[in-house]
Amino acid sequence: MKNEAIVWDEQLAGAFSHVADYAFLKSHDVCKMFYICPKKLPSYNVAHMIFLSRPQTKLMDAINQQIRMEEIQGSSNKKEYHLWLVPRISLLCERRLQEHGVHGSFSSIRELPLLLFRLESDLVSMELPMCYRDLQLDSDPSGLFLVAESLMSVQGIFGLIPNIYGKGHAAKQVYELMVRMRREMGGNEPQVTPQIDQLILIDRSVDLITPLATQLTYEGLIDQFFQINNCTVKLPGEKFAPATTDSSTSEDSAFQETKTIHLSSSEALFAEIRDCNFSAVGPRLSRHAKSVVAQYEERHAAKTVGELKQFVQRIPQMEVYKQSVATHTTIAELIQEQTASGNFRPALQLEQEFLKGLDTDKVNPFIEDCIAQKEPLEVVLRLICLQCIVNSGFKPKVLEQYKREIIHTYGFEHFLTLENLEKAGLLHVQQGRSTYATIRKTMQLTVDDVSEHDPTDMSYVHSGYAPLSARLVEFLQSPGWRAITGVLQLLPGPTLTETQQLPSALRQRRGSGGSVQSGGEGGTALVFFIGGCTYSEIAALRFLTSRVDQGGPEYVIATTKILNGSSFLQSLSEELVP
Repeated sequence: MKNEAIVWDEQLAGAFSHVADYAFLKSHDVCKMFYICPKKLPSYNVAHMIFLSRPQTKLMDAINQQIRMEEIQGSSNKKEYHLWLVPRISLLCERRLQEHGVHGSFSSIRELPLLLFRLESDLVSMELPMCYRDLQLDSDPSGLFLVAESLMSVQGIFGLIPNIYGKGHAAKQVYELMVRMRREMGGNEPQVTPQIDQLILIDRSVDLITPLATQLTYEGLIDQFFQINNCTVKLPGEKFAPATTDSSTSEDSAFQETKTIHLSSSEALFAEIRDCNFSAVGPRLSRHAKSVVAQYEERHAAKTVGELKQFVQRIPQMEVYKQSVATHTTIAELIQEQTASGNFRPALQLEQEFLKGLDTDKVNPFIEDCIAQKEPLEVVLRLICLQCIVNSGFKPKVLEQYKREIIHTYGFEHFLTLENLEKAGLLHVQQGRSTYATIRKTMQLTVDDVSEHDPTDMSYVHSGYAPLSARLVEFLQSPGWRAITGVLQLLPGPTLTETQQLPSALRQRRGSGGSVQSGGEGGTALVFFIGGCTYSEIAALRFLTSRVDQGGPEYVIATTKILNGSSFLQSLSEELVP
């Protein structure tokens, strides 16, 4: 009898592929894998069946149905059931299993506290999409505890981080949890020479503008239109079908509804264009396409047998390169179709006006037209919320008019959606004067003459708007946060500037001083976004890293989840009505 089968929560399967692929699991006696769903599991001879799930009651309901069907089937081989909850055991989940009467069917229920998944060499994610929602709507701080735990794990491996900076209530809470966890360790911390010089904690609520702004980098647009999950994207399969005159082959390819593409910096071409503004992607792909043609034309220059042999040996590498260029050319065409259709360009133009602080204090006719045409609600809400934030809230009449039109057009059930957005700080009545103009000017959030093809400023990621969060990181290094004290006071939440003292032995081992001061002395800085970050912010920080020769640190990015405007709003406006 084979040993083990894993029944995956589908949301976890992709994340765990960064930790252990199928070949690794197979070498550890995993012979079969299924998904958790309210359907009967295929019959299979295994001694152990492990359910690997997030702690959600709806998943417990599906697990209950699968176990019930297994018991009804009455298979001759006796299986042991195990439940592993990631990252924490939930009392509510255990209670739900008890209500279903299957809690006793499990030989073991345990937690698997995997806290950070490595997506790239400079990017890790906790894969907690509901962290911001839980904190803002449900006042549930468990996500902050997990963030603190993950940072303590990082310090256990890479050493104590000497300098900690942060902005926002969540940032302060995470730091206080870290202090408490260190105190509970009683001085028994791993004695590791520090390899990270700074920790910068950014509370998502400090910058609600950036997730609502349209990302204009190549990777950001892929995510916005097609949703990147765990470095993979699913695209229409027919767009990637090989050109052929064979009718039977064409019919077969029609059944391939989607094509899954892995997006990683291990692919040289994607590493080159992922953070480029989309307007610069076309010329780069054109240049690579010409390079492909030139490489194949070299065969005509081969005169000797040795030269022909060298050319033949290069063919596999050339084929991979050719396929990469073809794939990204097709993806770029798909993005272009999206940007050229519907209200994308007019909406982007309005968004750019809002970001410059123009006409933000009244009901916008374009938004009203979108509501009247029943454009996707998330498009309408994104523009309304962006307008509200840059205006520091709406006048009561403006807010009521928007609410009334949304309820009349999209249905009364969206009253809960609007209420959620108010709780999350995305919609609210104006209290005092708008502070955005001061923040925009001081932090240089908008740049008129931005170079998208050869950028000299991070604002290229939004074609003229620099993410506020990334600007905070940039200003921290030079000229320092003391130079923008007035702006920090306008942003929500406290400002954090703390130093963690290293043990004397580590200070001697590391050198005199034991810590790296901010202000352009290089080193490594870990930027942690509490509540999620966007690909545009990642691109902006990578742009700062690319200027490391100017004395700044190299940035490593950590986040609770990578998000975009749509996923951010969906997490907050998830319907509570059946």
